Amino acid sequence: MEGEPVGIVIRYPRIDFSKVRAHWAPNIAFAQFQNATSIIPAPVEPWLIKVLNIAMERLPAGSEQLREDMAAFIGQESQHYRQHQKFNKVIAAQGYPRLAEFEKKLADDLDAFLKNRSLKFMLAYADGFESLGAVQGGIWFERMDALIEGADPNAVAFWKWHMAEEFEHREVCFQIYHRIYSRGLWGRIWNGYFYRVYGCLYAMVHLRGFMDRMFSYLIEQDKKSMTPAEQAALDRDIKALNNFQLRVFFPQLLKNLLPWYDPGKKPTPPGLFDFLRQFEKSGPAEA
Repeated sequence: MEGEPVGIVIRYPRIDFSKVRAHWAPNIAFAQFQNATSIIPAPVEPWLIKVLNIAMERLPAGSEQLREDMAAFIGQESQHYRQHQKFNKVIAAQGYPRLAEFEKKLADDLDAFLKNRSLKFMLAYADGFESLGAVQGGIWFERMDALIEGADPNAVAFWKWHMAEEFEHREVCFQIYHRIYSRGLWGRIWNGYFYRVYGCLYAMVHLRGFMDRMFSYLIEQDKKSMTPAEQAALDRDIKALNNFQLRVFFPQLLKNLLPWYDPGKKPTPPGLFDFLRQFEKSGPAEA
């Protein structure tokens, strides 16, 4: 049986994005949907780090292990957004300049949350965002083979690394939120379930809106230079992607809304930590 690491490991991947094309997978719609998704971590994960640093001051006594996990979580997220910034720059340069506008708008929304919303809301939102990663982590290692067959290995390695680490630290935000706000019977019922679900749904709707708009933009740009036959093929790719999400992604996502949801109890997908070990051979890149 695969051995899991003790604690959360900070890794420093060396991924070459220089030759990655926007259409890096045979299903162009899948590649472009992932490219749209990649814009999200660039502003969200630095924001998450700020939120966790605020929450660190609110943790009750006896949270030493959680504080250690938070520090490792921050280390992983620091690598995630840096790698996504590199990836996004390569994709945007291939004829998609408006991606920077979407990223800026999302960053502005998150800055407004920091100024105007409560820590409880931000942690519930953070838990919602992280719950998406936990679902994707399982899918990338158990259900994604058909979509990534024949895809660029650098792009695949990038996504599998990120989604594997999202699975690895899947319960940190969940634990922080509950440690601070799910105290007493009423806290466990109202904050621990109803408000958590509210934050989860808010994050899903908010972020999915950005992803859908960015995906539509990428597809519109692609179709400008396509023949009618290529456009028809792309439409078939979109249909196949939508079917995959309806069959695989959304049913798993709905489980995050159940009253007994606990990300720490999710079984580890086969091969996930074996895959991650290849990124533990090097330290931080030189500045």
